[in-house]
Amino acid sequence: MLRYKDGDLPAFQELYRRHSRGLYRFLSWHAPRREWADEIAQDSWINLHQARHHYQPLASFRTYLYQIARNRLLDVLRQPQLQLTDDDALFDHLSDAADAGADTTLEYRQRTRALHAAIHALPGEQKEALILQQFSGMSLDEIADLVAVPVETVKSRLRYAMKKLRQHYAADADREPV
Repeated sequence: MLRYKDGDLPAFQELYRRHSRGLYRFLSWHAPRREWADEIAQDSWINLHQARHHYQPLASFRTYLYQIARNRLLDVLRQPQLQLTDDDALFDHLSDAADAGADTTLEYRQRTRALHAAIHALPGEQKEALILQQFSGMSLDEIADLVAVPVETVKSRLRYAMKKLRQHYAADADREPV
């Protein structure tokens, strides 16, 4: 980022290559509509470009980029005219957000949808920490910097999220016919 700040265009291309997929994955988990994730991702890169001259490496670049995206996402989600009204659209969007090369068998789609539903049911702070760690590959320190909480709080959120997911799957296993 420091090279890009100084005008090195190939440095931006490398930043984009390294971080665009993870950023989009993060946004697709939080934005209830695909077009919102697309727009926010694009806005995030534009905002990064516009702010490049003021960049200070106070945290990792990824934390900086995700903070830009997170702020934009929160702005979009606060707009009442854009609120999602159909919960099925959310599940359809999450199912579509799975990697394109993934197996598309019925069983896989059902498991993916069930996982997404279980993650979506988590409290917001737990869901965010889980997504940042598991799907965006962020470290505990990076997550703590991004959401402005101590590392121990991030650990607690992750621990509670995993506990709730285990409980969810244990309850599902109890309900399955033998």
